[in-house]
Amino acid sequence: MIDLPYSLIIEATDEPNFFGFFSPELDGFSGVGHSVEDCLYQARWGMQEHLTLMQQQQLPIPPRNANPTVIVQNQQQLSVA
Repeated sequence: MIDLPYSLIIEATDEPNFFGFFSPELDGFSGVGHSVEDCLYQARWGMQEHLTLMQQQQLPIPPRNANPTVIVQNQQQLSVA
């Protein structure tokens, strides 16, 4: 069971011990971890803190996702315009 209120995308980088993550459903939420498991742990607690801050700032809070997904992918390369 995925114990997250929102979906999560974890991106692997060129560094084997550095991963970035974000939620496409929770604006402004992102973080880093040293492994996929660390990202899941950081995201679980980070989402709670992020929601608390959003609530304190009276920002709209998106509805929880009843069936969140976790995607692990390579880091997206930015294209040069």
